[in-house]
Amino acid sequence: METLLHGYELNATTWVYLASLLTIAVFFKFNRVWSVRNLDLLGLICFAPGLLLIRQPLQPVMRPELEQLGYIWLFTWGALFLVRILIDPMMTRRPLLEPNLLPGGMAFLAVSLLVFLMVNVLIYPPNERDLAAAAQVDRVLSSEVTQPQHPEGIAAKHSTGNRPGYFLMMWLPSVSTGAILDANAPPAEEVSRQQKQIAAARATAILSHLAIVIGLVLIGLRHFDNVRLGISAATLYLLLPYTAQMTGHVDHALPAALLVWAILAYHDPLIAGILLGLASGMIYYPLFLLPLWCGFYWQKGLYRFLGGVFGTWAVLIGVSAFLLQDTPAFLESLKNMFGWTNLIASSADRGFWAFSDQTRPYRIPVMVGFLVMSTGFAIWPAQKNLGTLISCSAAVMLATQFWHLDGGGTYMAWYLPLMLLTIFRPNLEDRVAMSALDEGWFSKRRWQLRTRAA
Repeated sequence: METLLHGYELNATTWVYLASLLTIAVFFKFNRVWSVRNLDLLGLICFAPGLLLIRQPLQPVMRPELEQLGYIWLFTWGALFLVRILIDPMMTRRPLLEPNLLPGGMAFLAVSLLVFLMVNVLIYPPNERDLAAAAQVDRVLSSEVTQPQHPEGIAAKHSTGNRPGYFLMMWLPSVSTGAILDANAPPAEEVSRQQKQIAAARATAILSHLAIVIGLVLIGLRHFDNVRLGISAATLYLLLPYTAQMTGHVDHALPAALLVWAILAYHDPLIAGILLGLASGMIYYPLFLLPLWCGFYWQKGLYRFLGGVFGTWAVLIGVSAFLLQDTPAFLESLKNMFGWTNLIASSADRGFWAFSDQTRPYRIPVMVGFLVMSTGFAIWPAQKNLGTLISCSAAVMLATQFWHLDGGGTYMAWYLPLMLLTIFRPNLEDRVAMSALDEGWFSKRRWQLRTRAA
């Protein structure tokens, strides 16, 4: 931002203070201090100290200790919010608590924040760590790395960590937003072969955040019957310190956008299945949403939903087979796409599980508990509606942070938009699959044939 506004400087700590005060001023209900909405807002603000400890330690000498404290802080508040989301389906009384700002002011604030954050993505270049995974995939695609030199294909962990997902996601680097993280950071050296990756990463990050904002607003308009609630969720998403710090990270924003639009298109199981298939193909973790979503579509729309999911996976695998001519690299990409490398990995470059070898065995019972919870959503709640679909999806994506190796706890975008929808949503008990879903093409065609025969 210094390029556009001479003398402008805003560090991460100042942004946290300003954003927190503005969040309280706009959304806090002062006439109902002990409402659940107010507690949710304070809890969201309390994530910020952990992010600051991870991104900007106060003293370089104490960086490992402060970073570990930051991850512990995020895990603690994540666990509290997980409990809050799990009991959300039982909260049937949901009074309308609109923000303190009129819709016009909310829309102006949201647009201003969006422009501010997107300008940071356009101006500041990625650093060396951001480009590491993209450079690795670029060398594989250009056949510069042969099998004897690179036995693990594109999933080599020396630079990309233990992040699972689709191999083309690694081709898109992250863009560190220097105006928020470090105003005095020198620009990284631009390399000609990286310009396409940088341009694609910037475009994807901007479009992903724009899709999240538009999706939240449309959900409020179409499914909540109150566009002001959608604008409120979008504004709060842009206002939180996490969004400012992780704006340029494509692996954060793109899956979040796909999940938001899957919720928006829940009334069409085929489209919802395609979007959920894309999200699970990109980062693997939405795979664990399948029991919940299959339980939602069990009475109606299940085959269309599964057809969308499996059809999307087939397309992604076909693209991998076409681009990766080398068989070992293709097989390695499949293992990475479906998370096998993350399940069997025993070490991490950064994150809660990277500080001590003694704590890593405890990751196994955490994974077992997560699997029990995610599969249990297939039968609980017994009667699933749109509200439980949103809240339980947020719970699953939040719970993945507790066993994700590389930077677990910092990928808040995977669940943050869904959590905001859970906080702002009205009572949606009438939005069930039998009454809310559109009829499929085969059902319409069969009805037409029966009508003609009659």
